[in-house]
Amino acid sequence: MESKVSEGGLNVTLTIRLLMHGKEVGSIIGKKGETVKKMREESGARINISEGNCPERIVTITGPTDAIFKAFAMIAYKFEEDITNSMSNSTATSKPPVTLRLVVPASQCGSLIGKGGSKIKEIRESTGAQVQVAGDMLPNSTERAVTISGTPDAIIQCVKQICVVMLESPPKGATIPYRPKPASTPVIFAGGQAYTIQGQYAIPHPDLTKLHQLAMQQTPFTPLGQTTPAFPGLDASPPASTHELTIPNDLIGCIIGRQGTKINEIRQMSGAQIKIANATEGSSERQITITGTPANISLAQYLINASSADPDLHGRNTFTA
Repeated sequence: MESKVSEGGLNVTLTIRLLMHGKEVGSIIGKKGETVKKMREESGARINISEGNCPERIVTITGPTDAIFKAFAMIAYKFEEDITNSMSNSTATSKPPVTLRLVVPASQCGSLIGKGGSKIKEIRESTGAQVQVAGDMLPNSTERAVTISGTPDAIIQCVKQICVVMLESPPKGATIPYRPKPASTPVIFAGGQAYTIQGQYAIPHPDLTKLHQLAMQQTPFTPLGQTTPAFPGLDASPPASTHELTIPNDLIGCIIGRQGTKINEIRQMSGAQIKIANATEGSSERQITITGTPANISLAQYLINASSADPDLHGRNTFTA
């Protein structure tokens, strides 16, 4: 089987997914996309890079096995070139290995490890590459990271052997692919202004500021020691309305936070009441009910969506009067 692969005889179409940091992705794309264009043309493989402002991105390589191996070779040599270039400016004497992270369905990891770790040991010994299979699945997915490191040649041989295992043992059941989350930007309210934190700077956020000011203006609570409405001309308790949205179970943890810290923060910032329904058996979603003024609800919704940072949440909301 292995010899057939290396001779290009086993020419089936395969898809391999790689997990990369932003800097690595930039290196693969190259100036004006020239590097990735060259890789696509020379390897014959389809190379797709996931969108978004995420710290991690998914690079998907699809094609006949020989095209995949060519694409991998080009990526491994490009990374080695980057390491060599970075070393010319540093005092380090030992050259770090090239490291790639594959994303593999968890149902195939058992075959990759083998009985008592026999398969992974065989791959390590025959290729000279280091191979590590993560113990835990990647967040909100049924995939695991497989880290390969070594010289470009060792990595190419290792990928060939991993491809053989993946072809011999197809994934069982449905695979939930890993989707990296956008970097969540913390929101700070100070002096009636909303700011998002980007790096070391606080950037004013006018849309959020408007929502925050509206929510504070229409809050049903009067400040301590005051019996009259805090804002003349505004009813202290404008009519409250209710808004419901459904959230996938696997994202509810991001919204609640450790020991409820996140949801309490959202309640305080928005001034809205937020109730999360208990999980119902057989359902993959949870109901969230938000009660308050329209401005309270808008701000709570924004903060909930920002916490889960999941594009699927938007547009799945159901309104009730």
